[in-house]
Amino acid sequence: MELQFLGIGILTWILFLPIAGLIIILLIPGDKLKAIRITATAITGIQVILAAVIFRHFDRAIEGINSIEGFQFVEKYRWITVEAVPWFGRIEINYFLGIDGLSVLMVILTALIGFIGAISSWTIKKQVKGYFALYMLLVTGMMGVFVALDFFLFFIFWEVMLLPMYFLIGIWGGPRREYAAIKFFLYTFVGGILMMLVMLALYFSVAVPDPETGEMYHTFNILHMMNPAYYVEGSILAGVDTTWRYVAWMALFINFAIKIPLFPFHTWLPDAHVEAPTPISVILAGVLLKLGTYGLLRISFPIFPDATMYFMIFMAVLGMISIIYGAFCALAQDDFKKLIAYSSISHMGIVVIGIAALNTQGMVGGVLQMFNHGIITAVLFLMVGVVYDRTGKRGLYDFGGLANQMPKYTGIAMIGLFAALGLPGLNGFVSELFSFLGAFEAYRWIAIVSVFGIIITAGYILWTLQRVFLGNTPEHLTSLKDLTTREMVCFVPLIILIILLGVYPAPAIELMNTSLSYLTQIVTVPAY
Repeated sequence: MELQFLGIGILTWILFLPIAGLIIILLIPGDKLKAIRITATAITGIQVILAAVIFRHFDRAIEGINSIEGFQFVEKYRWITVEAVPWFGRIEINYFLGIDGLSVLMVILTALIGFIGAISSWTIKKQVKGYFALYMLLVTGMMGVFVALDFFLFFIFWEVMLLPMYFLIGIWGGPRREYAAIKFFLYTFVGGILMMLVMLALYFSVAVPDPETGEMYHTFNILHMMNPAYYVEGSILAGVDTTWRYVAWMALFINFAIKIPLFPFHTWLPDAHVEAPTPISVILAGVLLKLGTYGLLRISFPIFPDATMYFMIFMAVLGMISIIYGAFCALAQDDFKKLIAYSSISHMGIVVIGIAALNTQGMVGGVLQMFNHGIITAVLFLMVGVVYDRTGKRGLYDFGGLANQMPKYTGIAMIGLFAALGLPGLNGFVSELFSFLGAFEAYRWIAIVSVFGIIITAGYILWTLQRVFLGNTPEHLTSLKDLTTREMVCFVPLIILIILLGVYPAPAIELMNTSLSYLTQIVTVPAY
């Protein structure tokens, strides 16, 4: 399916609009703060409109994630072609974009969270021009990962995100911002190196015929890497169940596990969240963490189905540990922001055990949890930002009785916290249910142990509600004002989605069900 505006495909529009916004922002005088903020908000708002168009025109019935026929809104053009390079042979890198049921929800999530983050960034006072320019670059990097079908292009967007996130934390963050930014950069950069090595190994292992001349050439095409017929006999990653394929899978897994973040690769996350400004915490938890699980599903699972089957129990165990460990760590926190950071580790563990089940219900639950967790954590971090902007504090013992002082804020916070708890009728329940159902079918005892994470979650959520919202209002909080119109604009779309997808999740499930069923099939029944 093609969908174009002015002769340019819709994926190119939604991908590079923020770059256009970046250029405009750089051209605006630095003292025109309102113009800069409006530009960033308008650009990300147009992205939301384009995401709605994609949702409206997306064909739910198309299946197949390992061939171009399974993708929609495809754009493919030759980007870099170099003939007869020593050792490499002919190099061809394509500008290759497309989405399927796996990526469409992530595109919608990125557009929405990018827009909400831009609105919440209006509170940024320091070096506003530089902040929004980097923010625009970050949004493009995130969106690019979800639409790229050429591994080289995927890698470029993956690495592009590091630079703006490093500076957004390091310049606009809290007291320990430099430490948190460097730690984030080092973790993700090391993971990126591992992914680059696997990308090169795949490049040398896969060769396809030129449709015009019949000449064989190596390729970075992710879809060709999924086809065992294209592997060169005797190449490092050819065959099945070989040591090097297992090594490659593990290298990719470490890279993606860092981003998730999965235990024991998680230690960068609490520091990054605590020190990052509120809008960047929203982006970090809402979108960036999903890149790890998306990478597993887009690259590791279909390219290495043999290694995936071999390591699945290992992956499920790490998911279980993350659920329990993250929940216990959250229970021990008295810093509001750090509590939500550790809860993200726990909730992303639910995604991992869902997709590790390798059945349709687990896959659907895992991907839906990726989307739902992005919505819920955006609400939670915005919630912390509201009180921090007013008081300069975020300790749980610094508050109390906010329900008396800020009723609108309290109502929204209740919905967000109970959604994180997995209360029936809210979106977190649906995705967690499907994830655990899939995990119970595949790994019964792992699922049983993991469910205890929900009990621990109930503990820290209810404890937080009691400490922050109930009881008497301390004297220093009696002058707090309730939510402003700008803050309501941030919260309302997210709250609507939390309730809507909790009551009627079918629109989201229909988007991905066919593609994820097909992915499950090609992993569990590989074509070797």
